[in-house]
Amino acid sequence: MELIHKEITDVILASYYNVYNTLGYGFLEKVYENALLLELTEAGLICEKQKPIEVFYKGIKVGSYFADIVVNNKVILELKAAESIAQEHEFQLLNYLRATEMEIGLLLNFGKSPQFKRKIYRNKSVLNQ
Repeated sequence: MELIHKEITDVILASYYNVYNTLGYGFLEKVYENALLLELTEAGLICEKQKPIEVFYKGIKVGSYFADIVVNNKVILELKAAESIAQEHEFQLLNYLRATEMEIGLLLNFGKSPQFKRKIYRNKSVLNQ
């Protein structure tokens, strides 16, 4: 089975490991975000950092989030610098996907050892109508 947006996520993951291998563990998320943004743009991807995501309920805006990085308007990146990936981090990313028409998210953790999770949510944006 072919992964959705594999060509983009392959570049993202290679960039993630480049940043992790260069900087290592212990910096704040913002440092990793800035370094990853640089790496992704050098790889030719279009990136938006701290992109607002609005959540609607019955046509009324009920909240907003900021995605760490959105790549090519197709993949949401949620960055962490935690001991390990927690279940609430995964739910956070899934909610970002639910509130958009994007279907792929990558949770990238710059913890003591690098970790990532790929999340897929196939919907047509029930929450932003």
